[in-house]
Amino acid sequence: MKIRRTSTPAALAVTALVGSLLLSGCGGVSSAAGKDGDKLEVVASFYPMEFLTRQIGGEHVKVTDLTAPGVEPHDLELTAKQVAAVQRADAVVYLKGLQPTVDKAVAQSRVKHAVDATAASPLVDHHLDEGGDDENEAHDGEHGHEHEGPAGDPHIWLDPTRYAAVARSVGAEFAEIDPANAADYRRNTDDLVARLTSLDQEFKDGLADTGTRTFVTSHAAFGYLADHYGLEQVAINGVDPEAEPTPSRMAAIQRAAKENGATTVFFEALVSPKLAETVATDLGLKTAVLDPLEGIKEPDRNDYFSVMRQNLTNLRAALGAR
Repeated sequence: MKIRRTSTPAALAVTALVGSLLLSGCGGVSSAAGKDGDKLEVVASFYPMEFLTRQIGGEHVKVTDLTAPGVEPHDLELTAKQVAAVQRADAVVYLKGLQPTVDKAVAQSRVKHAVDATAASPLVDHHLDEGGDDENEAHDGEHGHEHEGPAGDPHIWLDPTRYAAVARSVGAEFAEIDPANAADYRRNTDDLVARLTSLDQEFKDGLADTGTRTFVTSHAAFGYLADHYGLEQVAINGVDPEAEPTPSRMAAIQRAAKENGATTVFFEALVSPKLAETVATDLGLKTAVLDPLEGIKEPDRNDYFSVMRQNLTNLRAALGAR
């Protein structure tokens, strides 16, 4: 997972375009739905935000996802067309701090209704456990603290209870923008929260009795999940899933895996498995997929719930659930 921290020519071009749109008065925020029939025009920054937007908005929204299926959201560079979509949207649903180009476009646009997921579920900052590098932040589930700003682990959607909090925030915003359909938004929100509550119980029941509570991941995306279900994540890397781990990090992973009976090194669906396979071979462990749901390659075949349930199946196998 690569978080861009420096300005690029593309990012600078986006900034210039946003500024020109503002100066020219091009685009504007509608006070209610109606630019696409009776639909709200909503821009979602990446898959987890797009999924809950569609679930809550239903037939009353037209959704534009800024991140194409199967693309890592951290690598996103907005096109001129996407900047214009943000500019004219009735609402934007995003996660502040995850995609700098989206943050910049939202901040410099005239969008009145910008729903930031971190406002509903504040981020937690975690760090690699013993043997990690200071610059390689991760999530061991033990030493987190809340932040008021965007700093911290962005993967809040992997805890169904946190994701439900974001859903409630989105539903309330849609009801405010489009009061004529407020009852539908509230009902859809309640339905989605109920499904997330049921999923949460499935994870609690499925992970209640396991041979080990420790699992190894290629990078630290599962801190919230581990925290919520009483597991321990041992991450090879922090923010960059493809970086080479240091010798001290490898020693810490080997020690943790041996002491806690870890059986599996998990890798991601959107990232090359080579690093995980190399580490697994060195440690004599198996490999499997644990999907952080940052994007889905085949959204017509899978969705948030199906992938999360597959994650549960894979976790149960790796942890020796009974």
